[in-house]
Amino acid sequence: MRVKINLSTKNLKNDIFSGLIVALVSIPISMGYAQIAGLPPVYGLYGSLLPIFVYAFFASSPQFVVGVDAMPAAMVGSSLSLYGITAGSPEALEVVPAITLLVAVWLFVLRIIKAGRALKYISDSVLGGFISGVGATIIMMQLPKLWGGNAGTGEILQLIPHIIQEFSNFNLISLILGLGTVIIIQLFKRFFPKFPMTVVMLLVGFLLSFVFKLENYGVKMLPSIEGGLPAFILPNLKCLKDNLLEYAILSLTIALVIMAQTLLAANSYASKYDYELNNNRELTAYGMMNIAGAVIGSCPINGSVSRSGIADQFGCKSQVMSITAAISMLLILLFCTKFFCYLPVPVLTGIVVCALHGIINYKQAKRLFKLNKSEFSIFVFAAIGVLFLGTIYGVVIGVVLSFTAVVQKAVVPPRAFLGRIPGQHGYYNLSRNKNAKSIKNTIIYRFGGNLFFANIGTFISDIENSIKPETRYVIVDAGGIGDIDITAADKIKALAQKLEKRNILFYLTEHQGHLNDLLRKYGAEKFIENGRVRRTMSLALRSCGIKKPYPLEGVESDLETGYLESEDRLAEFEWAFGEEAEEKMAKLADEMVSNLTEKLASASLEEINEFNIEQMEEKISWGKIGLFDEEQLLENFVIKLENLFADGKINKEQIKELEKLIEQRRKVIEEKVSLINPKAIEMLHSRIKLVDESIHTKREKNILRLKTLKNRIKNEINKTKKD
Repeated sequence: MRVKINLSTKNLKNDIFSGLIVALVSIPISMGYAQIAGLPPVYGLYGSLLPIFVYAFFASSPQFVVGVDAMPAAMVGSSLSLYGITAGSPEALEVVPAITLLVAVWLFVLRIIKAGRALKYISDSVLGGFISGVGATIIMMQLPKLWGGNAGTGEILQLIPHIIQEFSNFNLISLILGLGTVIIIQLFKRFFPKFPMTVVMLLVGFLLSFVFKLENYGVKMLPSIEGGLPAFILPNLKCLKDNLLEYAILSLTIALVIMAQTLLAANSYASKYDYELNNNRELTAYGMMNIAGAVIGSCPINGSVSRSGIADQFGCKSQVMSITAAISMLLILLFCTKFFCYLPVPVLTGIVVCALHGIINYKQAKRLFKLNKSEFSIFVFAAIGVLFLGTIYGVVIGVVLSFTAVVQKAVVPPRAFLGRIPGQHGYYNLSRNKNAKSIKNTIIYRFGGNLFFANIGTFISDIENSIKPETRYVIVDAGGIGDIDITAADKIKALAQKLEKRNILFYLTEHQGHLNDLLRKYGAEKFIENGRVRRTMSLALRSCGIKKPYPLEGVESDLETGYLESEDRLAEFEWAFGEEAEEKMAKLADEMVSNLTEKLASASLEEINEFNIEQMEEKISWGKIGLFDEEQLLENFVIKLENLFADGKINKEQIKELEKLIEQRRKVIEEKVSLINPKAIEMLHSRIKLVDESIHTKREKNILRLKTLKNRIKNEINKTKKD
């Protein structure tokens, strides 16, 4: 696998500075979460060293930050207490890295099955609500530390009682320091956004503590720890054997939390800055960073929303930030741990709260509320899900709501009844165009989504409710229908039959040929063969006997006269029947011949001259034929006449007269085509030449076939005589 740091020399200064800030902010956060996970505080710093460095080389995100974080730490810590393991004990130091190693294994499994692609189906509303919920949850966890209390764990129902309880540890100076830090940083963020006030407040905290001995006034300081590098260990999975199934489920749950929380948050930055995140590569990076965490004894490593917010605030654009943070943490562990006792906890907590406040998407929520209440509801419920039920359930709620919204849109897609605006091309929504008028006796209905079991009822009820006593035709503009299921196909067939009993013809038009394939597949082939699907709206109207200028409701006539739509030049049968088009055309020619066989057998030449080819076409099951398709039909018709002549059912004079009529009809077609496009005449002449050649070829084949058949019959007669 090719690794990449995502180096950006243009933003190198910001990346390095962001890395320094992330390392400084990670000190209190990581130490606190390590304690929650049942480890000594220094293990939080270990988790902010090697895992961050490893992640930088495997990640596809150029700016996301990882480290010891709230959710996995809390889940590990609660499991230790469940199994009676004392926090900070030798047993805890053995069990926690083993859990981290199992988490890494599960992350690689998720990578193999490409579970990250499921996040493509999570909307921006879910993403925004999720991130906002996580930010609000961690703020509530950290809130008591602003006035001297202890951080909480769990969801809002556990955090609220904890916050109230922690007022018993209230310290006024701590509150002034913590709240003052929040106010000052927020003011500078608004009026001087590029000024590094976070670092300034850290230095101010150091200075105040050193000068005024704040610990003497009840202000909590970070604990002093021993410096030095972590020792490498080989996690012992045997320590989990007594509760292996429970630990396997726990580690899988933590892996899912890491995948959901980190991928969602990382994708939100990808969306914000318009770059593509490789989810599979990210999962590989998460697995590698947790292996790195396991070998140094850390709890599971997760994406850090708060620290990513801080890095983003200072213009981070590449993983040089993470490498800088890891190197900074290395130097801190080697040389600076003795100064930790001068860092006031409320000041550092105020910095974290400000970072988390920045990731709560107030603007997105406000915009969704104004523009789309449904999307706003998804945002809110995703955030509430995280607050009340935790990360996984919050995501599940958001995804369910997203799919519910998709289903709702599919069930109730855009629909409209269409009419004509006199003198204008095309068809217009009657409810949105006051000048649009319905075509008399005709309903034109547009359905803007795929037809399936859940929305076919809407489709049918719309049509049935629109029918008036004078309605004779229902034409569906199916241009927006790309797919149909068997339930919808059956009900459309039933609707067409029901309407036909009321002397109302039902047509589908403007759709792709794929829809015709599905209708035939689902048993509605007669619907197509009877000519109730047409390539264009104009052909559907012509099939209904409605010609331009169209008669409109409330208007004497459509002002657009003598205009033939260019769509008429398309080969409608290929569109309707695909590969079976030639076979279907031959069957229609058979119908024409069958209708004429008796008349031709006894008709005189004068009677043949009175035959009307166009009327003959109208009597076949398909109905009116498009201009170029009609030429193909005439070709097939001539061949069928040749067969009649070969079989002795019509004579030579009759076939010559019929061929004259066909030639006359071809001239009519040519004149109509010239109205569409004069250049099409050349193409039509070429087509006629090919048709004539084809007729000659097929005529020769028919003669040869008949001679062969005649010889076979003679042989059979001679054989019979001998017998």
